[in-house]
Amino acid sequence: MTSTDGDPHRAGADPHPRRVRVDPQGPVLIEGPVEIALDDGTVVRSDRFMVALCTCRRSRTPPWCDTSHRRRERPAAPPEDRTP
Repeated sequence: MTSTDGDPHRAGADPHPRRVRVDPQGPVLIEGPVEIALDDGTVVRSDRFMVALCTCRRSRTPPWCDTSHRRRERPAAPPEDRTP
């Protein structure tokens, strides 16, 4: 990863940087395509135009978000029949 320290004239600076959106209630959204380096050294790639990275650690498809962070609502329980 090349750091430009805010200077767009440094060698290797991308004139079209990727936009990253952080949603405190959901995933990190990154304009794609992207390559993600994982802790174990493997690299995963997505060619999608927008990529969602999981930050809640509930995803079954890490590092990609599978919307597991969304609250799941249980259907209302039927009312109890309290006849004496």
